[in-house]
Amino acid sequence: MARTVSSVSSETIQGDGRPLEQSMFVIPQATRPRPVPPGRPLDDPRLYFNRELSWIDFNWRVLYQALDPRVPLLERVRFLAITSSNLDEFFRKRYGGLKRQEAAGVRQLSPDGRTPTEQLRLIREALRPMYTCMYRLWCEELRPLLAREAGVHVLDYAQLTRAQRRYLARYFEEQIFPVLTPLAVDPGHPFPLISNLSLSLAVLLRHPKQGGEHFARVKVPTDRGRWVPLPQPLHFVPLEEVVRHHLPEVFRGMEVQGAWAFRITRNADVRRAEEEAEDLIAMIAEELRERRFAPVVRMEVERSMPERVRKLLMEELELDPDDLFEVDGPIDLSDCLALAALDLPAFRYEPWEPVIPPALAHEGETQDQRTIFDILRQRDVLVHHPYESFAASVQRFLEEAADDPHVLAIKQTLYRTSSDSPIMKALMRAAEHGKQVAVLVEVKARFDEENNIEWGQQLERAGVHVTYGLVGLKTHAKVTLVVREEDGRLRTYGHIGTGNYNPETARQYADLGLLTGREDIGRDLVNLFHFLTGYAPEQQYEKLLVAPRDLRPALVQLIRQEVRHHQQHGNGRIIAKMNGLDDVGIIQELYRASQAGVRIDLIVRGPCRLRPGLKGYSETIRVLSIVGRFLEHSRVYYFHNNGNPLVYIGSADWMRRNLDDRVEVLVPVEEPRLRQRLIHILQLALEDYRTAWELQPDGRYVLRTPRSEQEAQGFQERLMELARSRART
Repeated sequence: MARTVSSVSSETIQGDGRPLEQSMFVIPQATRPRPVPPGRPLDDPRLYFNRELSWIDFNWRVLYQALDPRVPLLERVRFLAITSSNLDEFFRKRYGGLKRQEAAGVRQLSPDGRTPTEQLRLIREALRPMYTCMYRLWCEELRPLLAREAGVHVLDYAQLTRAQRRYLARYFEEQIFPVLTPLAVDPGHPFPLISNLSLSLAVLLRHPKQGGEHFARVKVPTDRGRWVPLPQPLHFVPLEEVVRHHLPEVFRGMEVQGAWAFRITRNADVRRAEEEAEDLIAMIAEELRERRFAPVVRMEVERSMPERVRKLLMEELELDPDDLFEVDGPIDLSDCLALAALDLPAFRYEPWEPVIPPALAHEGETQDQRTIFDILRQRDVLVHHPYESFAASVQRFLEEAADDPHVLAIKQTLYRTSSDSPIMKALMRAAEHGKQVAVLVEVKARFDEENNIEWGQQLERAGVHVTYGLVGLKTHAKVTLVVREEDGRLRTYGHIGTGNYNPETARQYADLGLLTGREDIGRDLVNLFHFLTGYAPEQQYEKLLVAPRDLRPALVQLIRQEVRHHQQHGNGRIIAKMNGLDDVGIIQELYRASQAGVRIDLIVRGPCRLRPGLKGYSETIRVLSIVGRFLEHSRVYYFHNNGNPLVYIGSADWMRRNLDDRVEVLVPVEEPRLRQRLIHILQLALEDYRTAWELQPDGRYVLRTPRSEQEAQGFQERLMELARSRART
């Protein structure tokens, strides 16, 4: 069962081989592993955590950042909002997918041996304590702290002065009343379509003369913000409170008996038949329309909502009682992001300004470093965002290529980007300059389909050759190719990264990228884009590992190679950093490697199916999860290789979808200096005793706690310090 957040004293766990005799933070646990008898085959369901429940455990680690008093106050509010936003996506995608399977009568078991119905039950049981914790945290701790320490007051109507109420009456009349659309429900007015994730008020009305009870729905117009500012600085009222208080003006001639907030979530797990589609863009557009009418999978209501109102909503929305979630507080805490963004520096992390990568800091100062291409001819450049500037590295690479008269062609994959993207502007400018520009725009990037279709159309209007993805595959690879004419011959330059070409998230997500002028990687990128934009599936690659054809067998070979090295030399070692681990085939290879004695460290931010530390199966495997100021998004894979390390970075997690259903790219980092830097980054992650959680065999995540002042500095803080140091030298 899930437990409330607590502190467990003097608990001993295994960290890096040292017993940790100290106070340990324990968070509620969603996973429900079962004991594994010795000698079981590696496909035994008891050897695996459930993916969905493991994700819930991850969201608890995010929520813990909001619970942690060491985190600045506004950042705690931000983490609470992120936790809520994560839940919205989980219900739309994962929970909605299981609901669809249940409705279709799917009986296939998950790798941990559970039916869709059983998983849904366990998910609901695990999420209800999270809801309780989130709202208790907001109402009893963060909201009072905002008022007491930061002077930010989020007020209920009962707390307002007469002058404030008069102000809100004028505000309602001028700013809210004209855009409200009250919708009655009666024989002449069918139940209205309620849009996904919209905040509504369920209103009960009574005619003063005719009597009888009537129902209406009022959508709360949050498009312009959730928190209505009062004349006093940093004083706000939730918009739904303003609407609720003025409902008599909306329903003139009726008595308002009560109004209660609610919000629905619709399923986004729509099945598509790409092979049958004649037009991929038209298919995606139709899918987006279908989502508007997709089945409702969750309804959140205020706890005070009467039973008869709940029953009406559930009947009209065809919901089961299990899919109703009660809250004590403002529904949809993701809107707290606006409060977290208030300009109150004393209550936020110290500002971080990414440094210019040292290798690029002196571009243009000498004859042999006039352009970024001059630098890349001499050496590869490894960039680590947000510690190093995206604008001064990857963005500069694209912008210089767009304006360089010697550049003939630019090719790029686009999965997600910002709304006002300088990357897209550079590509359009390059096309307008007469360069050949080709972009694969992935229109199946979940929840970014509309943005990507719009960007694709803008690129086409500028003369860019646009391909809208591959049938049956998502293109998740982050790659760019530049072809330049130099001394009468063509030379290639490239970028292969772990994160999107998005300058906004590059300041929030921790990602790696390799800028290179190596000809062998350049040839591979040429072949890759021939595959992506034309009919050329049987490409051969010298250096790149490309999914779905080559990556899985290459990873299996690398793991098995470590087993052979360990059997011969006793030095087998694997360190892998990723966002999620759920691929059963890869996990079984890791179990076999552990049974052979290979030491394995996995740094997995999100869900993880693998059970570490099981006697006879995974005794030499340790799993850490780092959750901190920046979202850990990079993928780095290290294989000791008997003292000649192999290190790869790229877009692919060890998830089944990445290995089988997507175009992904890993690139080897072979320049010794850069390879050693990546190994050092991995070592710093393993040494984190501030923000790292260690996964136990029973599924608990235990937060490491520092025992010295040196250990009190977390992984990301140490990387910021190193970035400053490198920039100075």
